[in-house]
Amino acid sequence: VEKVHRGDQMDGLLYPAKKIPPITKSDTEQEKASQNVTTSKVDPLLKPNTETTSASLSSDFKQKVVNILLKYSSGLWANALPKLYQDTYQVKFPGDVLNNLELLSDVCIVDYVSEVPRKAILYAKPQRRIDENLNVTEKVQKHDGVKATAEKQYEESKDQSPENITVPPLIIPSEGSVSVMVLELKNTNEVLIYVGKDYSSAQEQMEDDMKAYYSQNSTVSLAQSLSIGQLVAVHTEDDAWLRARIISLEDNRIKASNYFFWHLEKDLKQSCLLDTRVYKLQKQFHSLPFQAAKCKLAGLEVFCDDPVLVKTVESQACSKILAVELLEKSDIPFLVLYDTSGEDDININATCLKALYDKSLELHLQVDVLYTNVRVTSVFSDGSLYCQVPSKGLSRLSEILQKLEDYFHYKQTSEFNVTLPFCGKICLFPSKGKWARVEIRIIHSRRALDVQFMDTGTVATVKVSELREIPPQFLREVIAIPPQAIKCCLADLPPNTGMWTPDAVLWLRDTVMNCPEFSMKVVKRDGSKGIAHVYLFAPENFPDMDHSVNRQIKNADLWKHQKDVFLSATPSGTSSAKVTSDAVLALRLTSGKLEKSFSDSAREPSSAVSTVDMPPPLPLSKTGELMDVYVSVACHPGHFIVQPWKELHNLEALMEEMILYYSRAEEKPVNIEKNKLYAAKIENQWYRVIIKGILRNGFLSVYELDYGKHEFVSAEKVQPLTDSFRKLPFQAITAQLAGVKSQQWSEEASIVFRNLVEKKPLVAQIQAVNESSNSWDRKIVTFLVDTSLPDTDIWIHDFVSQSLVEFSKDD
Repeated sequence: VEKVHRGDQMDGLLYPAKKIPPITKSDTEQEKASQNVTTSKVDPLLKPNTETTSASLSSDFKQKVVNILLKYSSGLWANALPKLYQDTYQVKFPGDVLNNLELLSDVCIVDYVSEVPRKAILYAKPQRRIDENLNVTEKVQKHDGVKATAEKQYEESKDQSPENITVPPLIIPSEGSVSVMVLELKNTNEVLIYVGKDYSSAQEQMEDDMKAYYSQNSTVSLAQSLSIGQLVAVHTEDDAWLRARIISLEDNRIKASNYFFWHLEKDLKQSCLLDTRVYKLQKQFHSLPFQAAKCKLAGLEVFCDDPVLVKTVESQACSKILAVELLEKSDIPFLVLYDTSGEDDININATCLKALYDKSLELHLQVDVLYTNVRVTSVFSDGSLYCQVPSKGLSRLSEILQKLEDYFHYKQTSEFNVTLPFCGKICLFPSKGKWARVEIRIIHSRRALDVQFMDTGTVATVKVSELREIPPQFLREVIAIPPQAIKCCLADLPPNTGMWTPDAVLWLRDTVMNCPEFSMKVVKRDGSKGIAHVYLFAPENFPDMDHSVNRQIKNADLWKHQKDVFLSATPSGTSSAKVTSDAVLALRLTSGKLEKSFSDSAREPSSAVSTVDMPPPLPLSKTGELMDVYVSVACHPGHFIVQPWKELHNLEALMEEMILYYSRAEEKPVNIEKNKLYAAKIENQWYRVIIKGILRNGFLSVYELDYGKHEFVSAEKVQPLTDSFRKLPFQAITAQLAGVKSQQWSEEASIVFRNLVEKKPLVAQIQAVNESSNSWDRKIVTFLVDTSLPDTDIWIHDFVSQSLVEFSKDD
């Protein structure tokens, strides 16, 4: 064993004793010579790149020196040896040997006549001693050769060991749209996914490069001294070259796992290979991050090894390209998979969890069968409703919820706070003094989210802090019970009923929610939509069809929609635009042209809005001063919306409070008037809005006062704006870009401007303020500056001006 220092690390080199016998020193001179070491210039007869010792001088070199000394039986001055050696052999004598004559002490006697090293006389030793010492030299050189080979092999083995291979890690982006391909899974805590930029392009390029290298390079060698965990190159039967990691060794067969696999038809994800197909993986193939990663599926951890669940995940996910929601970054990422290939996005995690339902507890409604003691639990704005039917599953649910109630009676429920909410997660929520099962549907913020009660169908917005995890010992029992709310709709309503009016929805809610039980007859089942078409009867009216809920609502005068009204922007009320019901359904005012038409009309004189309980106007920076802003909407340089950056956290807090408040407030009919302030629910968020127009079919045209967008909403999505939400100034500031001439902006110029500024934080330098009696009609003229680059500030008006010049050249 030889200890070798490598920086701060000490390694040991091992040599086989049976091949290299110990070196025996012949006398004290030899021992002394072996301890004297000096560096030298390379000579053809010296071993290169090593320390020059007596042993490192070749036996041929020493024999030539002896041949010269034998001619001088009375001795030879040492300083005469170099010239004689060069004259005799036409090779330069190594100078460092003359400076350290002890290097020749095993073949000659060195007699110093002065303290200066060169003043010495050299005598040849007897031939027997010379032969012995030259033999020893050859053995030492053989030892050095084996040592050098061992060192080389050691370095190569270090390069091939897993801890010394540095492959960049695969990073799954936590933001933006990320898609993966699911390759295989042992269980739901070990799902192998393929993820990478441009999917297989980088992987395929590396495979091509590997094939070219290993096929054309005759010097490549099979992997030696294989070990578990070693990264290798594998030559497959179909002549492909892939990276793989060894996971087991059995005789001459190697079990390898190809973590970087793309072509699923190559059955090498985990295969047994002959060792004749395994090669050293060259360093140039270490640079590509591993194109596959293991992950865990959220919500399935406790049941990860359940064979039914694993089989379901395989059928739903394997060999498919799916969208990913990354919940937690770690060595094994924690994520939710979505299938986005159809009309509706499917949460794979939540869908597969249904495989654990107890089939004996599922309720299958039968057509033309009468069900009694039915309870209607919720009614939605489209006329659909959820019902509970007495069943074995409902009885089992009551039992397990009572167990949970007893358990939490002696426990601090805060121990079970939900710390990582995600869509599809099932947890508990306290409702009407009891625990209820809920499924998370939409996450609004870190504090607020939407849940659906699994056993009533009701949707509500709740605080994250109100949710509780299901205790592990009850988890399987709770999950095994299918949802006990059945989605239904009233059968045989007239086909021209169309969209439900607010009056019809309110009538249905009052009728069915205030009655403790009904009789229900199923006339049709729509399996694709998961909905049953039913007749409902109050107990006293069954089986009188004329007195069914269906006939009553059909005959009631509840289906008349309001006629179209005109959007007016002038004091006299003359129309400037007419929006029909078809336009309501077809349009969302988000494009530049539509946004412009409404924003322009909004800036014309309009009827004043009452200032009672109005928020204070938003304070602006003085002319010429700088202000940090966020551009929420950008139509063109003549019209965009900015928000003050320093107030965004206050706006986010307000939005959270509005979600929580209005999700729990009782919905009541609202007397809607133009130019009045309201709260409106738009895409699962509540906004402060002003009504700009009342349209047919119960739709309204509204303007978002904090974001500057024009939207269409249903009248039933509008509620009064309470005083507590009127304190924060409206955050949307209408703006025009300074430094460019006002004009009719082309679509090309609008797109360039929008890409430069929309949804970005910028710096504004206000040049002018056009005041108005209504704060949302106020308009500023401002420069915009992008300061995101480290060394350069981009003045947006300069860029726009340059773009206009380029567009004019193209014309």
